[in-house]
Amino acid sequence: MNVIGLDTSNYTTSIASFDGCNGVNCSKLLPVKQGELGLRQSDAVFAHIKGLPELSGRLFSHVEARDIRAVGVSTRPRAVEGSYMPCFMVGYTHAKLLSDSLHIPLFEVSHQQGHVAASLWSAGRLDLMDKPHLAWHLSGGTTELLLVEPEGKNVKCTKIGGTTDISAGQLIDRTGQLLELPFPSGKHLDALSQTTTGKELFKVKCTGMEFSLSGVQNKVQQFYVDHKNAAETAAYALRCVAFAVHKATENALQAYPGLEVVFSGGVASNSMLRQLTADLNPVFAQPQYSTDNAMGIAVLAWRMMEG
Repeated sequence: MNVIGLDTSNYTTSIASFDGCNGVNCSKLLPVKQGELGLRQSDAVFAHIKGLPELSGRLFSHVEARDIRAVGVSTRPRAVEGSYMPCFMVGYTHAKLLSDSLHIPLFEVSHQQGHVAASLWSAGRLDLMDKPHLAWHLSGGTTELLLVEPEGKNVKCTKIGGTTDISAGQLIDRTGQLLELPFPSGKHLDALSQTTTGKELFKVKCTGMEFSLSGVQNKVQQFYVDHKNAAETAAYALRCVAFAVHKATENALQAYPGLEVVFSGGVASNSMLRQLTADLNPVFAQPQYSTDNAMGIAVLAWRMMEG
Protein backbone atom coordinates (compact mmCIF):
# COMPACT_ATOMS: atom_id res chain seq x y z
CA MET A 1 0.00 0.00 0.00
CA ASN A 2 1.31 3.43 -0.98
CA VAL A 3 0.36 7.09 -0.94
CA ILE A 4 1.59 9.61 -3.51
CA GLY A 5 2.83 13.13 -2.77
CA LEU A 6 3.33 16.00 -5.22
CA ASP A 7 5.15 19.29 -4.72
CA THR A 8 5.64 21.89 -7.46
CA SER A 9 7.58 24.70 -5.83
CA ASN A 10 9.35 27.65 -7.43
CA TYR A 11 12.59 25.63 -7.46
CA THR A 12 11.78 21.95 -7.95
CA THR A 13 9.28 19.56 -9.48
CA SER A 14 8.85 16.47 -7.30
CA ILE A 15 6.64 13.43 -6.83
CA ALA A 16 7.04 10.75 -4.17
CA SER A 17 5.57 7.50 -2.90
CA PHE A 18 5.45 6.40 0.74
CA ASP A 19 4.37 3.09 2.27
CA GLY A 20 4.26 4.13 5.91
CA CYS A 21 7.93 3.35 6.48
CA ASN A 22 9.99 3.80 3.32
CA GLY A 23 9.62 6.09 0.35
CA VAL A 24 10.96 7.13 -3.04
CA ASN A 25 11.23 10.74 -4.18
CA CYS A 26 11.75 11.77 -7.81
CA SER A 27 12.76 15.41 -8.25
CA LYS A 28 14.02 17.77 -10.91
CA LEU A 29 15.30 21.33 -10.49
CA LEU A 30 13.58 23.93 -12.62
CA PRO A 31 15.90 25.23 -15.37
CA VAL A 32 17.32 28.71 -14.71
CA LYS A 33 19.62 30.54 -17.14
CA GLN A 34 23.16 31.31 -16.00
CA GLY A 35 23.31 34.59 -14.11
CA GLU A 36 19.60 34.75 -13.34
CA LEU A 37 18.03 34.45 -9.89
CA GLY A 38 15.02 32.22 -10.41
CA LEU A 39 12.05 32.06 -12.75
CA ARG A 40 8.92 34.05 -13.40
CA GLN A 41 5.84 32.19 -12.21
CA SER A 42 4.64 31.63 -15.79
CA ASP A 43 7.96 30.00 -16.67
CA ALA A 44 7.92 27.90 -13.50
CA VAL A 45 4.41 26.66 -14.30
CA PHE A 46 5.49 25.67 -17.82
CA ALA A 47 8.60 23.89 -16.47
CA HIS A 48 6.48 21.86 -14.05
CA ILE A 49 4.07 20.88 -16.82
CA LYS A 50 7.01 19.67 -18.91
CA GLY A 51 8.80 17.92 -16.04
CA LEU A 52 6.05 16.05 -14.22
CA PRO A 53 5.37 13.39 -16.90
CA GLU A 54 9.01 12.23 -16.86
CA LEU A 55 9.10 12.09 -13.06
CA SER A 56 5.74 10.35 -12.73
CA GLY A 57 6.88 7.83 -15.34
CA ARG A 58 9.92 7.01 -13.23
CA LEU A 59 7.91 6.72 -10.03
CA PHE A 60 5.02 4.69 -11.43
CA SER A 61 7.37 2.25 -13.12
CA HIS A 62 7.49 0.48 -9.75
CA VAL A 63 4.26 1.65 -8.07
CA GLU A 64 1.07 -0.15 -9.09
CA ALA A 65 -2.15 1.88 -9.36
CA ARG A 66 -4.05 -0.73 -7.33
CA ASP A 67 -1.67 -0.16 -4.41
CA ILE A 68 -2.24 3.63 -4.19
CA ARG A 69 -4.58 4.54 -1.32
CA ALA A 70 -4.33 8.35 -1.17
CA VAL A 71 -2.73 11.41 -2.74
CA GLY A 72 -1.22 14.42 -0.99
CA VAL A 73 -0.26 17.72 -2.59
CA SER A 74 1.13 21.09 -1.54
CA THR A 75 -1.24 23.84 -2.68
CA ARG A 76 0.44 26.96 -1.23
CA PRO A 77 3.75 28.05 0.32
CA ARG A 78 2.48 28.37 3.93
CA ALA A 79 -0.75 27.51 5.70
CA VAL A 80 -1.68 31.14 6.32
CA GLU A 81 -4.28 33.42 4.74
CA GLY A 82 -3.14 34.96 1.48
CA SER A 83 -0.29 32.51 0.86
CA TYR A 84 -0.38 31.68 -2.85
CA MET A 85 1.87 30.94 -5.82
CA PRO A 86 0.57 29.80 -9.22
CA CYS A 87 3.22 27.10 -9.58
CA PHE A 88 1.53 24.99 -6.88
CA MET A 89 -1.57 24.71 -9.08
CA VAL A 90 0.32 22.36 -11.41
CA GLY A 91 0.80 19.83 -8.63
CA TYR A 92 -2.79 20.28 -7.50
CA THR A 93 -4.32 19.64 -10.92
CA HIS A 94 -2.25 16.47 -11.37
CA ALA A 95 -3.08 15.28 -7.86
CA LYS A 96 -6.81 15.96 -8.34
CA LEU A 97 -6.82 14.03 -11.61
CA LEU A 98 -5.07 11.07 -9.94
CA SER A 99 -7.43 11.19 -6.97
CA ASP A 100 -10.57 11.35 -9.11
CA SER A 101 -9.49 8.64 -11.54
CA LEU A 102 -8.53 6.19 -8.78
CA HIS A 103 -11.40 7.19 -6.44
CA ILE A 104 -9.03 7.80 -3.54
CA PRO A 105 -8.76 10.65 -0.97
CA LEU A 106 -6.88 13.85 -1.77
CA PHE A 107 -5.15 15.68 1.09
CA GLU A 108 -4.05 19.30 0.65
CA VAL A 109 -1.19 20.67 2.76
CA SER A 110 1.32 23.52 2.53
CA HIS A 111 4.85 23.41 1.15
CA GLN A 112 6.17 24.49 4.56
CA GLN A 113 4.35 21.68 6.40
CA GLY A 114 5.86 19.27 3.89
CA HIS A 115 9.35 20.53 4.68
CA VAL A 116 8.84 19.92 8.40
CA ALA A 117 7.49 16.40 7.81
CA ALA A 118 10.31 15.51 5.39
CA SER A 119 12.91 16.67 7.90
CA LEU A 120 11.40 14.68 10.75
CA TRP A 121 10.90 11.53 8.69
CA SER A 122 14.41 11.52 7.24
CA ALA A 123 15.92 12.19 10.69
CA GLY A 124 13.95 9.33 12.22
CA ARG A 125 12.06 11.77 14.47
CA LEU A 126 8.43 11.54 13.36
CA ASP A 127 7.59 11.45 17.08
CA LEU A 128 8.03 15.24 17.02
CA MET A 129 5.00 15.52 14.73
CA ASP A 130 2.91 14.87 17.84
CA LYS A 131 4.56 17.31 20.25
CA PRO A 132 5.50 21.00 20.19
CA HIS A 133 8.95 21.86 18.85
CA LEU A 134 10.82 24.66 17.12
CA ALA A 135 11.67 24.51 13.43
CA TRP A 136 13.67 26.62 11.02
CA HIS A 137 12.36 26.87 7.47
CA LEU A 138 15.44 28.04 5.58
CA SER A 139 14.96 28.22 1.83
CA GLY A 140 15.29 30.38 -1.24
CA GLY A 141 12.31 32.52 -0.31
CA THR A 142 11.81 31.83 3.40
CA THR A 143 13.83 32.26 6.57
CA GLU A 144 11.34 31.67 9.37
CA LEU A 145 11.72 30.34 12.88
CA LEU A 146 8.52 28.46 13.69
CA LEU A 147 6.73 27.16 16.73
CA VAL A 148 5.36 23.86 15.44
CA GLU A 149 2.40 22.29 17.21
CA PRO A 150 0.30 19.19 16.42
CA GLU A 151 -2.89 19.90 14.49
CA GLY A 152 -4.64 16.59 13.97
CA LYS A 153 -2.27 14.48 11.90
CA ASN A 154 -0.71 17.61 10.40
CA VAL A 155 1.18 20.44 12.13
CA LYS A 156 0.45 24.10 12.77
CA CYS A 157 3.40 26.40 12.08
CA THR A 158 3.45 29.80 13.81
CA LYS A 159 6.21 32.23 12.89
CA ILE A 160 8.07 33.48 15.99
CA GLY A 161 11.28 34.76 14.39
CA GLY A 162 13.56 34.82 11.38
CA THR A 163 14.64 37.45 8.90
CA THR A 164 12.90 40.81 8.60
CA ASP A 165 13.96 41.31 4.97
CA ILE A 166 15.76 39.06 2.47
CA SER A 167 15.93 35.34 3.15
CA ALA A 168 19.06 33.28 3.77
CA GLY A 169 18.49 31.62 0.41
CA GLN A 170 18.31 34.97 -1.36
CA LEU A 171 21.58 36.05 0.23
CA ILE A 172 23.21 32.79 -0.80
CA ASP A 173 21.92 32.98 -4.38
CA ARG A 174 22.97 36.62 -4.72
CA THR A 175 26.42 35.66 -3.46
CA GLY A 176 26.44 32.89 -6.05
CA GLN A 177 25.52 35.41 -8.74
CA LEU A 178 28.39 37.64 -7.56
CA LEU A 179 30.74 34.65 -7.90
CA GLU A 180 29.20 33.60 -11.25
CA LEU A 181 27.92 30.28 -9.89
CA PRO A 182 24.87 28.36 -11.16
CA PHE A 183 21.43 28.90 -9.62
CA PRO A 184 20.42 27.79 -7.05
CA SER A 185 23.85 28.41 -5.55
CA GLY A 186 23.63 26.71 -2.16
CA LYS A 187 25.51 23.49 -2.94
CA HIS A 188 28.14 25.40 -4.93
CA LEU A 189 28.85 27.83 -2.08
CA ASP A 190 28.89 24.87 0.29
CA ALA A 191 31.55 23.07 -1.76
CA LEU A 192 33.68 26.23 -2.07
CA SER A 193 33.46 26.96 1.66
CA GLN A 194 34.88 23.55 2.53
CA THR A 195 38.20 24.50 0.90
CA THR A 196 38.88 27.44 3.23
CA THR A 197 40.25 27.90 6.73
CA GLY A 198 39.22 31.52 7.36
CA LYS A 199 37.07 32.55 10.30
CA GLU A 200 36.08 36.12 9.45
CA LEU A 201 32.41 37.07 9.64
CA PHE A 202 30.04 39.97 10.15
CA LYS A 203 28.12 39.51 13.40
CA VAL A 204 24.52 40.11 12.44
CA LYS A 205 22.52 41.99 15.07
CA CYS A 206 19.75 39.81 16.44
CA THR A 207 16.79 41.41 18.20
CA GLY A 208 15.12 38.65 20.11
CA MET A 209 14.51 35.98 17.49
CA GLU A 210 14.65 38.32 14.47
CA PHE A 211 17.49 39.66 12.34
CA SER A 212 18.14 41.45 9.06
CA LEU A 213 20.28 40.03 6.26
CA SER A 214 20.12 42.90 3.73
CA GLY A 215 23.17 44.54 5.27
CA VAL A 216 25.09 41.27 5.03
CA GLN A 217 24.74 41.34 1.26
CA ASN A 218 26.67 44.63 1.16
CA LYS A 219 29.29 43.17 3.51
CA VAL A 220 29.70 40.12 1.25
CA GLN A 221 30.13 42.30 -1.84
CA GLN A 222 32.77 44.41 -0.08
CA PHE A 223 34.52 41.30 1.21
CA TYR A 224 34.83 39.99 -2.35
CA VAL A 225 36.19 43.35 -3.58
CA ASP A 226 38.79 43.36 -0.79
CA HIS A 227 39.87 39.70 -0.99
CA LYS A 228 39.28 38.69 -4.63
CA ASN A 229 38.77 35.12 -3.40
CA ALA A 230 35.60 33.21 -4.32
CA ALA A 231 36.03 30.41 -1.77
CA GLU A 232 36.66 32.79 1.13
CA THR A 233 33.71 34.94 0.06
CA ALA A 234 31.43 31.90 -0.05
CA ALA A 235 32.53 30.87 3.44
CA TYR A 236 32.15 34.43 4.73
CA ALA A 237 28.52 34.62 3.53
CA LEU A 238 27.66 31.23 5.01
CA ARG A 239 29.29 32.05 8.36
CA CYS A 240 27.23 35.25 8.59
CA VAL A 241 24.01 33.29 8.01
CA ALA A 242 24.99 30.60 10.49
CA PHE A 243 25.84 33.22 13.15
CA ALA A 244 22.43 34.91 12.81
CA VAL A 245 20.54 31.62 12.89
CA HIS A 246 22.54 30.41 15.88
CA LYS A 247 21.92 33.57 17.88
CA ALA A 248 18.17 33.61 17.14
CA THR A 249 17.95 29.93 18.09
CA GLU A 250 19.71 30.56 21.40
CA ASN A 251 17.18 33.29 22.18
CA ALA A 252 14.29 31.04 21.14
CA LEU A 253 15.44 28.26 23.44
CA GLN A 254 15.38 30.72 26.32
CA ALA A 255 11.81 31.72 25.43
CA TYR A 256 10.72 28.12 24.81
CA PRO A 257 12.85 26.02 27.18
CA GLY A 258 12.89 22.28 26.69
CA LEU A 259 11.76 22.27 23.04
CA GLU A 260 13.85 20.57 20.38
CA VAL A 261 14.92 22.46 17.25
CA VAL A 262 14.43 21.08 13.75
CA PHE A 263 16.10 22.46 10.61
CA SER A 264 14.27 22.21 7.28
CA GLY A 265 14.47 23.82 3.84
CA GLY A 266 17.20 23.81 1.22
CA VAL A 267 19.60 26.05 3.16
CA ALA A 268 19.45 23.54 6.02
CA SER A 269 21.45 21.11 3.87
CA ASN A 270 24.49 23.39 4.15
CA SER A 271 27.37 21.67 5.91
CA MET A 272 28.78 24.84 7.51
CA LEU A 273 25.41 25.66 9.04
CA ARG A 274 25.27 22.14 10.44
CA GLN A 275 28.76 22.43 11.90
CA LEU A 276 28.26 25.86 13.47
CA THR A 277 24.92 24.99 15.10
CA ALA A 278 25.91 21.53 16.35
CA ASP A 279 26.17 22.76 19.96
CA LEU A 280 22.41 23.40 19.95
CA ASN A 281 21.72 19.66 19.46
CA PRO A 282 19.43 20.30 16.49
CA VAL A 283 17.48 17.77 14.44
CA PHE A 284 18.68 17.91 10.83
CA ALA A 285 17.10 16.20 7.86
CA GLN A 286 19.19 14.10 5.53
CA PRO A 287 20.53 16.67 3.00
CA GLN A 288 18.46 15.34 0.08
CA TYR A 289 15.30 15.83 2.15
CA SER A 290 16.23 19.35 3.23
CA THR A 291 15.87 20.66 -0.30
CA ASP A 292 12.42 20.88 -1.92
CA ASN A 293 10.88 17.42 -2.22
CA ALA A 294 7.51 15.67 -2.20
CA MET A 295 8.41 13.10 0.46
CA GLY A 296 7.11 15.21 3.33
CA ILE A 297 3.84 15.70 1.45
CA ALA A 298 3.51 11.92 1.07
CA VAL A 299 4.29 11.38 4.76
CA LEU A 300 1.56 13.84 5.75
CA ALA A 301 -0.92 12.20 3.36
CA TRP A 302 -0.17 8.82 4.95
CA ARG A 303 -0.73 10.16 8.44
CA MET A 304 -3.98 11.88 7.43
CA MET A 305 -5.21 8.76 5.63
CA GLU A 306 -4.52 6.65 8.70
CA GLY A 307 -6.49 9.15 10.76
